[in-house]
Amino acid sequence: MARVLFAVTGSHSWTLKDGTQHPCGYWPEELAVPHEVFADAGLDLTIATPGAVKPIPDEAGFSAAMNGGSDEPGNRFRAYLDSIDGQLSKPTDLDKVSADDFDLVFVPGGHGPMEDLAVSATFGRLLVDFTEQNKPVAAVCHGPAALLPAVDEDGWLFRDRRVTGFTNVEEGQVGFDEKARWLLEDRLIAAGGAFKSSAAPWQAHVVVDGNLYTGQNPASSLPLAQTLLASVASTTA
Repeated sequence: MARVLFAVTGSHSWTLKDGTQHPCGYWPEELAVPHEVFADAGLDLTIATPGAVKPIPDEAGFSAAMNGGSDEPGNRFRAYLDSIDGQLSKPTDLDKVSADDFDLVFVPGGHGPMEDLAVSATFGRLLVDFTEQNKPVAAVCHGPAALLPAVDEDGWLFRDRRVTGFTNVEEGQVGFDEKARWLLEDRLIAAGGAFKSSAAPWQAHVVVDGNLYTGQNPASSLPLAQTLLASVASTTA
């Protein structure tokens, strides 16, 4: 049975350019959908946060406005997250886990990872360990911010790799491009990533390069999880 580490932000707010704190957390779809895909396939799932703090969802992710104008998706995500509240309420301490104990790591997005995982040297070292063992490292939407602290003696671990994430255009369309201290697309490119995005904003888009699996936006959560499931099945068969 493959073992999946969900590396979830523990941050409840995101510091904007002017110093104000914007309430956030993880994005509901990006945790709920992959978790359900993996659970239905019988994988062994562990949810972990820095310091084992209880993660919270970004309430905006349940809104009709962020789900195509319909209340149904948000209600569905909330119901699923409620059903796994026992796991969410007692996460493992992400700062103390070992890559030896898992077959892949998955980072859901939301603005939270830009606040904590993006600057966590401990998490960066964990990603180095996963990569040295050629185990999948996966992240969706703003989750690829968590890739930034992964460095080795040559610099950023994922330099020259094809990668995607929430784009500058998408950030502008949700109103944060002028408010953010930095934009994810810019930082991934500056770090040395070969950033790839869909032809139009909000389309599902998954990029795979070696052991690195990334999804561009919330719509990419399902295909990213399905791609990972197929990869794990092929390597553990």
